[in-house]
Amino acid sequence: MTDDGAKPDAAVVRDGLGVGVAVGLSGFAFGVTSAGSGLGLLQTCALSLLVFTGASQFALVGALAAGGNPYTAAAGAFFLGVRNAFYGLRLSQVLALPRAVRPFAAQWVIDETTAVTLAQPTRRAARIGFTVTGLSLYLLWNLTTLLGALGAKAIGDTRAWGLDAAGPAVFLALLAPMLKTATERAVAGLAVVLGLVLLPVLPAGVPVLVAALAAPVALFAEGRRGGRGGPALRDLPERPTDSVGRDVPADQVGPTDEQGRSDGPDRSDRLDGSDRPDAAVRREAGR
Repeated sequence: MTDDGAKPDAAVVRDGLGVGVAVGLSGFAFGVTSAGSGLGLLQTCALSLLVFTGASQFALVGALAAGGNPYTAAAGAFFLGVRNAFYGLRLSQVLALPRAVRPFAAQWVIDETTAVTLAQPTRRAARIGFTVTGLSLYLLWNLTTLLGALGAKAIGDTRAWGLDAAGPAVFLALLAPMLKTATERAVAGLAVVLGLVLLPVLPAGVPVLVAALAAPVALFAEGRRGGRGGPALRDLPERPTDSVGRDVPADQVGPTDEQGRSDGPDRSDRLDGSDRPDAAVRREAGR
């Protein structure tokens, strides 16, 4: 870190390349799994080029390999991919890219680029992290997908090698650190239970769709619990604090905006608390 809190460009590039290379290599597992499920070389490569969201791709070919209906498999992959739309809403605020660039950048809005981007302290670092991670991962993922599809016949049964579990394992490794609140952990836990319980009794691909019901169920339960506890703390004004989190006496509080935040130094490139999702999570957890 530099004196003003910015992160050196070289460090951001290193982080982006680390994630891009580590995850990009698992495209080989997808290529092998896809070819083993009956998809051709062009179909497999098209999925990585156009869809480019690993969890959805593995869900699709996994359901097809298990004998699932193609429409059910596609629906499960679609609902897994919907999360990227919410990532895009957040990244659009952090990156603030020109309108002409946004349609192209949208192709790289996935778990890995989101994780690297939101970990950066400044907008410049966020843009570098997003670009390096997206470019390296996109190129390597598609290259290894091609190699995996070509080598599928030589490898044989992917389940014997455990390659079919590589994609889901990477997805879970990225997801786990993001589950910071009790509600998020409850949603994830309930989804896992639903998926495992229904897997033996429902057609392939359907348990993934049913597991999505964990989110509204957990949110409904939280709402009921909050309703019995009286007015929500989030409706109360926040007390002003200094840079280290200590309460500031009322006679020392300066001018504030409509959200009750005191004026601070102008750092146009610095992502303030409102632009940092980890800060929002900490505020939510403390309420």
